[in-house]
Amino acid sequence: MEILDEQKKQIATELRNYVQNIAGGSQNKASKMLKGVSNAYISHVLKENWNVISDDAWRNLQKQVCKANDWQMVETRPYQFISQLIADARLNANTYGIVGNAGTGKTSTADYIDQENIFVLKAHEYFNQKNFLKELLKIMGEEVTSSQVAGLMQTVIKRLLKLDKPLIIIDEADKLQDKVLYFFISIYNSLEGKCGLIIQATPYLKRRITDGVEKNKKGYQEIYSRIGGQFMVVPRPNRTDVVKICMANGITDDLQATEIFNASDGDLRVVKRLVHAHLKTA
Repeated sequence: MEILDEQKKQIATELRNYVQNIAGGSQNKASKMLKGVSNAYISHVLKENWNVISDDAWRNLQKQVCKANDWQMVETRPYQFISQLIADARLNANTYGIVGNAGTGKTSTADYIDQENIFVLKAHEYFNQKNFLKELLKIMGEEVTSSQVAGLMQTVIKRLLKLDKPLIIIDEADKLQDKVLYFFISIYNSLEGKCGLIIQATPYLKRRITDGVEKNKKGYQEIYSRIGGQFMVVPRPNRTDVVKICMANGITDDLQATEIFNASDGDLRVVKRLVHAHLKTA
């Protein structure tokens, strides 16, 4: 089975990390530590001279530098869609509401994009105002010095104002109580043009907000206005996306990858479980 470009990018990244972190930055040392991998071969991979490298050689390298228990991320259509919104929100201090079915990769994409001053807060039903702000400060690496909501919010705002192009992503925002969800308005009002904001969740968030707007519920029109009066809908993973994921994570048979796609119903969590199950029985 042909090694896809997405896999090659992932393997090259893992090799670069291997050279830096395990071989102390020495390609020569790395070639001696890896079986059947020459110094010249490493140079070809890192310089992206990939046309001279066979698929078997790629697989040999993948087995050695890609950690067996690590799930390899793939730039699927959902990933590209979400990552583009994240980049725009951060660079231009924009605000978005993102919704997608469970398992489309919203959380994993936000977690995978590990960039400075991007803070991903995973919402919980039990969050009250203090829990929310304390958790946000914890994620930001800021010491909690106040026990009052107003003081906590002031600390959040002051910290964000000092940062270069910060972005807050509130994941699973549909779980928040109204009085906590209103913080989205407070943070936006204090940091408009200076901090990107994203709320994301399943389509229930869109239904909850739009219903609240129709019923004229407190704060809901303000939230809806601040995300531009629309929700960005994440595309469902298609067969190509799932096959790419399968190939990057050890399923090299196209028929097996197709079976996994058919059984997954577009849920990437199910894809992950099925891939692991196939690998265990292989």
